[in-house]
Amino acid sequence: MPEDAQAAFARVRRIAAALPETSERLSHGHPALFVAARDGRPGRQFAHLLDDHHGDGRVALWIAAPEGAQAALVGAAPHRFFRPPYVGHRGWLGVVLAADLGDDELTGLLEDAYVTVAPARLVRALDERP
Repeated sequence: MPEDAQAAFARVRRIAAALPETSERLSHGHPALFVAARDGRPGRQFAHLLDDHHGDGRVALWIAAPEGAQAALVGAAPHRFFRPPYVGHRGWLGVVLAADLGDDELTGLLEDAYVTVAPARLVRALDERP
């Protein structure tokens, strides 16, 4: 994996580790982030990390997104956001993990993805963080 992809994925992992009850495992051959794994079940996926998926040339993050977010963000900044294959029809959002994506923005995107799929008890735990 190229160094830029490793660094981008490390940023995502660092931010996701601060979210309650997250875990990582491979899904379809790529690292994926899950919330609320229990009793041997993986939990619900909220993010997928991809490097040059099917030759698209992107280091990207595919994330669960609140209703309407995909259309709004892709329409406003198509160089940074895209409709990912396979999951885009369900409203997921593709994010280009470029150097100009700041930690605050990346944190907000990951938190929105997390809240989109997390159980209510974990959303409350997220809201109660200092």
